[in-house]
Amino acid sequence: MSNIHFISNQVLELTTINEIITQGKTLELSPESKTRIQNCRFYLDNKLKEEEKPIYGINTGFGSLYNVKISKDNLTKLQENLVMSHACGTGDEVPQEIVKLMLLLKIQSLNYGHSGSQLATVERLIAFFNNDILPVIYTQGSLGASGDLAPLAHLSLPLIGKGKVNYNGNVITGENLLKAFNWEPIQLQSKEGLALLNGTQFMSAYGVHLLLKSYKLSYLADLIGSISIDAFDGRIEPFNELIHLVRPHNGQLKTAERIRTFLDGSEVIIQEKQHVQDPYSFRCIPQVHGATKDTLAFVLKTFKTEINAVTDNPNIFSEEDEIISGGNFHGQPLALALDYLKIAMAELGNISERRVFQLVSGLRGLPAFLVNNPGLNSGFMIPQYTAASIVSANKQLASPASVDSIVSSNGQEDHVSMGANAATQAFTLVNNVERILAIELMNASQALAFRSPLKSSDFIESFLQAYRTEVPFIEEDEVLHDDIAASINFINQLAIDLEESLG
Repeated sequence: MSNIHFISNQVLELTTINEIITQGKTLELSPESKTRIQNCRFYLDNKLKEEEKPIYGINTGFGSLYNVKISKDNLTKLQENLVMSHACGTGDEVPQEIVKLMLLLKIQSLNYGHSGSQLATVERLIAFFNNDILPVIYTQGSLGASGDLAPLAHLSLPLIGKGKVNYNGNVITGENLLKAFNWEPIQLQSKEGLALLNGTQFMSAYGVHLLLKSYKLSYLADLIGSISIDAFDGRIEPFNELIHLVRPHNGQLKTAERIRTFLDGSEVIIQEKQHVQDPYSFRCIPQVHGATKDTLAFVLKTFKTEINAVTDNPNIFSEEDEIISGGNFHGQPLALALDYLKIAMAELGNISERRVFQLVSGLRGLPAFLVNNPGLNSGFMIPQYTAASIVSANKQLASPASVDSIVSSNGQEDHVSMGANAATQAFTLVNNVERILAIELMNASQALAFRSPLKSSDFIESFLQAYRTEVPFIEEDEVLHDDIAASINFINQLAIDLEESLG
């Protein structure tokens, strides 16, 4: 199988992106992409020779300065000034895995031939990707409206020998990068600054990264929830397909099916029960986890559309002889989707913590706080506190960013999406969900040990055998921070097939 991914106008799928990243594939432009990029640039150059009237962003100022005409002699300077002046990011550095996705998605967007970029510019971005040259970008600075201006400016600075990059484990200047590769700085042509800075690749890259992680965590929430069901001596009846077929939400059906599969062959689940019903956090797993799955499907549809789109401005249509200034850079579709993702993933953490609470409560034959000699030992009392504090933090993070707006650019940009804030909030929130599930797994595995000699299913027992090599059964009180950290690391390092997690 080739280790090269050819950039083209074929639909870029989430599974394809996952393969590019996990298999370390390099990028090349397809011949058709090269032709589209060159034809668009040729059309724009000829248009400027023939046309004297102002064309926004090509021979004018930007934002509220749209009426300022720029002479042809200053068009390169105009674009370079745009990149430098917009590089106003601050805050934490964007994680390098997301920067790499930003490069991929910017290249994909430019390949359609409606942005006016030079072929050399796109090929330099590909060289960045292939050589793991990752510009230093900051999390704060984008309103998610005129594209992700500040983050994309920092992405673009190294093209002209400015800014900083992460390369070979070191941070070096854009100037030193050019020297190291014996490259000349890109001489930005008319429109190129906007082609690079307008666009939603900051929000989109976060969204793609979080979708990949969220689908994995959704799968693990079903698995860990299944372990908790057996640990709590739960009933299997709520997962019978019949009751889900009469309320056939796709996610609900899938969740119930998964849990039946995970628990198939369990000795615990088939033993006679002393209780008629389980609490909602167990009984309603299909309905709650399933609703999150359905939300993920909506978010995936939104981001799939976005990453296969042209999101800069103005858009160039050479065959139609049109240059149209519009608003494809506005991040509202992504802002709403990211907020929805936050809410849905927060609920996975919310119900997980409730199962932890039930497991440590000394019910159904389990010792209080899941430890021998409770009283002398506090056992698993405080990990539930930790999970509860994270759940509460997630409730705050899940408040929608997209309902906010603020006026910028002297009122020209008078409605913004705040999708970039939604993206960074979602990043924190989804990582928090991973921590909550890790605490549930630690509690569920501990509780299930008290069901011995009865065993769970072969699948669950095999999974827990691997888990126990990292997180042992707790005999008496110890520093549980270390066990929680080991549990988080176990989940983080666990490889789940994307096709399986997509369901």
